[in-house]
Amino acid sequence: MNQMRTGSGGPPIPPPSIRDIQQAAGRISGVALRTPLLRYRTTKLAEPVWLKAECLQPAGSFKLRGVLNWARSLSDAELARGLSTQSAGNTAQALGYVARLLGVPARSLLPDSAPRVKVDGVRSYGVTPVPVPFSALMDYVFDRGWEREPYSYLNPWGDPSMLAGSGTIGMEILDELPELAAVYIPVGGGGLVAAIGSVIKELRPAVEVVGVQSTACPSLGAALEAGRPTWVQAGETICDGTSVPVVVDEMFPLVTSVVDRVVPVSEDDVRTAIARLALGNKLVVEGSGAMSLAAALGDGRDGPVACIVSGGSIGADRLAEILTSRAG
Repeated sequence: MNQMRTGSGGPPIPPPSIRDIQQAAGRISGVALRTPLLRYRTTKLAEPVWLKAECLQPAGSFKLRGVLNWARSLSDAELARGLSTQSAGNTAQALGYVARLLGVPARSLLPDSAPRVKVDGVRSYGVTPVPVPFSALMDYVFDRGWEREPYSYLNPWGDPSMLAGSGTIGMEILDELPELAAVYIPVGGGGLVAAIGSVIKELRPAVEVVGVQSTACPSLGAALEAGRPTWVQAGETICDGTSVPVVVDEMFPLVTSVVDRVVPVSEDDVRTAIARLALGNKLVVEGSGAMSLAAALGDGRDGPVACIVSGGSIGADRLAEILTSRAG
């Protein structure tokens, strides 16, 4: 793989329209939850911080919204081909949940370096894992390898149906919290922040959209600084669900059009946020899901803010270690 490549040469991904998102809300109703907007429990903040608890979705993350919207948009013939994506985590698990619901097979390409716990987690949802070297996986993405395969393929970052499904989160927040001042959104490939940010900027442009990244993989921050997509060397991070070393060319214009600024968060702050969410709000949250709260607590801005708690895929051993070390 040539790491100078930052895209497949396709056109920029357009924002989901409000109509797209409203239609998605209808398709996913009855399966995907309208997750609660919970107030973060603390006595130390003057302004409230609200938690959009996507970790409570049946498949454990916000990904269920987009995957279900996509799958329910397919024809019977397309469904019969089986469902495919590339993911070692939440997208693959959501794909398996939806495939079982619809009675079709599913598979996911994933890096051959993915931890065993993630591979086992994908398999537990009925998805066939297909391990490949990371370089080959990126070539598959940039060369549009799915076009030479029989499966119905889901682009986990930029498929329009994924964006519309994720955009329903933004609609729900604005409906319940009209006085919202800012929203903090984890950023990996950029799909979630693009989807929610598109809704926010269309309906409430004064609301600040804050992208949150781990200091171990600041791909969006690096791209904004360079003025174009650029590769970063991803380090070890508890925020593995957002450890995407490049925001691709096709996604970059949309992301930059809706994100007001990017806040980096440290491993230590994310671990503290995981413990506080578990002990204070009784929410089991993965590293990438806790990033938004870590950023909001360190930001100290005026007005009520919302944090997208994007998922809850965390191993029992890791959670126990964090809670034990932070309990005091």
